[in-house]
Amino acid sequence: MNNLNSLSDPSLHIDKRIQVQDSKLVLQNRLRLKTTIDCVKWLAMQACAFRGHDESSESSNRGNFYEMLKYTASINENIAEVILENAPRNAKYTSPDIQKEILNILATRVRNKIREEIGDAKFCILVDEALDESNKEQMVIVLRFVNRDGFVQERFFYVVGVDETSAKTLKKGICNVLTRHNLQVENMRGQGYDGASNMRGAWNGLQALFLKDCPYAYYVQCFAHQLQLALVAAAKDVPDVWKFFSKLNSIVNLVGVSPKHHMELKNIKATELADMLASGELATGKGANQSRSLQRPGATRWGSHFGVVSKLIEMFTAAQTVLETNGAYNSTKSFKFCFLLFLLNEVMGITDCLCQVLQRKSQDIINALDLVSATKCNLQKLRQDGWDAFIGDVTSFCISNKIDMPDMSAHYKEGTGRSCQQNDNITIEHYYRIDLFNAIIDFQLLELDNRFTERTTRLLVLSSALNPVNGFKSFKIDDICSLASEFYPGDFTQVETGNLRRQLKLYEYDVFHNPKFQNLTSLSELCRRLVETGKVSIYFLIDRLVRLVLTLPVSTATTERAFSAMKLVKTTLRNKMEDGFLADCLVIYIERELARNIDSNSIINDFYSIKNRRAPLK
Repeated sequence: MNNLNSLSDPSLHIDKRIQVQDSKLVLQNRLRLKTTIDCVKWLAMQACAFRGHDESSESSNRGNFYEMLKYTASINENIAEVILENAPRNAKYTSPDIQKEILNILATRVRNKIREEIGDAKFCILVDEALDESNKEQMVIVLRFVNRDGFVQERFFYVVGVDETSAKTLKKGICNVLTRHNLQVENMRGQGYDGASNMRGAWNGLQALFLKDCPYAYYVQCFAHQLQLALVAAAKDVPDVWKFFSKLNSIVNLVGVSPKHHMELKNIKATELADMLASGELATGKGANQSRSLQRPGATRWGSHFGVVSKLIEMFTAAQTVLETNGAYNSTKSFKFCFLLFLLNEVMGITDCLCQVLQRKSQDIINALDLVSATKCNLQKLRQDGWDAFIGDVTSFCISNKIDMPDMSAHYKEGTGRSCQQNDNITIEHYYRIDLFNAIIDFQLLELDNRFTERTTRLLVLSSALNPVNGFKSFKIDDICSLASEFYPGDFTQVETGNLRRQLKLYEYDVFHNPKFQNLTSLSELCRRLVETGKVSIYFLIDRLVRLVLTLPVSTATTERAFSAMKLVKTTLRNKMEDGFLADCLVIYIERELARNIDSNSIINDFYSIKNRRAPLK
């Protein structure tokens, strides 16, 4: 009777039982693989190493990957039943090859998302190269574009290991990456590099090679790099400033190299802060009154010159105490040293604001040029009107630190003081105000003028006509039409150029008086406002031209950040990483907000479809 009931119950038939078992097995396999994917994703997004020195089951520390699996199993019984020792030997999904395969799928998904963001839009490449931990040259490729919502994006895309840094080798590596992801060189509308000769060479440089393939891929040298070159030139070419930084380097070396001096400096400063907080001279707050140290300025570290100058002013008394038994102490007791310390703090403080702004990803080239002009105006204002306030600050500082003040009306003695070297008409005030204060500011202004020559180029002069700042004050229909016809003929046909002029006339009466377009501060904000208000469908040709200008690069700060990330990923203990593995780790770590939103089930499906798997996943 029981057998008869079994035969009459379809759920007990053998094919149904096998189907139930197969479904259960698939769920277990997918759960096991999903756990591995989650661990790989988390480790990659935190730039952590995967493997350990000893991954055997007897090891007390099997490495980050295995330890994370064990921790996950300890808080979830369902996972504990299917992973590690409870997993079948042919489907553990824990081998290094499986980890790299999953990582590559995840990285490919991130790059595909970036490619989808670009869509049919024009793009710009930002490229730089540097040595990694294994002393191998790595080339970073960053893509700059304007997305559908009008936001400027700079996305890290790839890092390529190169044997040499000639322009032809770099171009070949870049083209291989672009072709692999269906990005055409013909759609490139900008190139951003540093000032190295292999990059900016007018005949055989990388920018020249790409211009041959796409004449609209205009090259712009990194603004932040140009600013740093101007600061370094001031530090090297002005004799008094060069001597100042030589003394400053000696002070930093004495304090920073010796662990004893370093700790003594920190302890003295900590005591000072505690006394000032107790007396109410300083206010408490989040992030305030942190322990700091002196760092040597570097020619390639943006903002490092200003950083060391401002920190020395802050820690001046503590530094003097540490240096009392050293010859460098006499330098800190000099009025001239303090004068230059405050002067360079003022000058480099103004340029440091520009340096910080230039490193923003969303910065557009028109706004950047306006900021350069504003920086020059601030320096000029300091030269013309800032002397009285400046010398007052220096005097107060010297009095509080017991530094002898010279008589400003006294005769200034040059050189060794011999009569043949003297100029009877020069007073000490004249020397400090004209020969130092004015001369150093003038040299900095001259360097900024020489470095930032883009204002004179026709492309950027015409582009400024689109600038919405000050109620579209720079708006000129003829200049905008010339911009489209002269520099972007591949993006505008003759018919569209005529339509552009008609759109501009309507745009002038419509947008200028629209309250939603008032008080705009940048071209990128204008682009977003056109999308938000839906006027992009009316003024689509203007929108196209605005996006092309926004695509032009401003700085290579994003590539520099990628190199900083590379130091976290490829460390001394991980210096044997393959190039592909490094590229996958970096794109997941840097673009983690994209990687975080990738569904694990989609990765499982990709993993299953790549090749035949022994264990069923579907």
